[in-house]
Amino acid sequence: MKKLVIASRESRLALWQAEHIKARLEALHPELTVEILGMTTQGDQILDKTLSKIGGKGLFVKELETALADGRADLAVHSIKDVPMTLPDGFALAAISEREDPRDAFVSNRYASLAELPAGAVVGTSSLRREAQIRALYPQLTVKPLRGNVQTRLAKLDNGDYDAIILAAAGLKRLELAERIRAELDPAESLPAAGQGALGIEIRADRADVAALLAPLNHPDTAACVTAERALARELGGSCQVPLGAFATLSDDRALTLRALVAHPDGSVVLRAEAIAPLNYADALGRVVAKKLVDQGALPLIAAVLAEGER
Repeated sequence: MKKLVIASRESRLALWQAEHIKARLEALHPELTVEILGMTTQGDQILDKTLSKIGGKGLFVKELETALADGRADLAVHSIKDVPMTLPDGFALAAISEREDPRDAFVSNRYASLAELPAGAVVGTSSLRREAQIRALYPQLTVKPLRGNVQTRLAKLDNGDYDAIILAAAGLKRLELAERIRAELDPAESLPAAGQGALGIEIRADRADVAALLAPLNHPDTAACVTAERALARELGGSCQVPLGAFATLSDDRALTLRALVAHPDGSVVLRAEAIAPLNYADALGRVVAKKLVDQGALPLIAAVLAEGER
């Protein structure tokens, strides 16, 4: 192969991610020319409704998958937390790159932390997962939807529409906006989404030639953590329509710990579970922790949340 084409959304963050993978591929394979095909997805176009109301984060990847299917692109770079837990037939994740900071970030021009916000203060987030955890810990706060790219969300904060907003720390750091972070939220306060902070590279499943070129970009430790997180979410039918968090960490002795939660968006119910397993049992670990949540009543809770979302 002499040329690879990367399909990417056209937001600044998505293009940063595509450029990052482009640079790594060109360093690994100097004989290759790597180009980026910028695309606008449904998720980027519909900004007046929450993702949970318009079909979920899969709306950020469908157009990119079409470009892979018809041969306009060879690979697509995604924030892995935006990728549905089950890929369509004919597609595969060829690599998961090393994770950036997986935590949620508290951003405010006036306050240093969630705990410092006064009663009635308005917090913006696009995520039911974040909303549920904020409401559970800080019921005195007002949580309102916040859509748009990173720059749009920051502009709404600066315009005074919100007292604080919650964003992924990884995106702010990749865009060299780390100075906007007032506090990184401990996972005990805001458990991250499955795959948060990691990039996933998607290809057509029949492209063994592309898979071979991408293999050096796979980061085994990150891939194991993300595998456990996504296995749990897959077992529970996880999507952005359900407040679900999953976060795996790797200890010095190579043991994998997975913590997870399922909640009601209003924070009235938060179910939590965790377990530890050897690194090579990542998928099984995800299923074990999912079963612990099911035993606590996760499935009826998820069904109720989905039913409420359809009203």
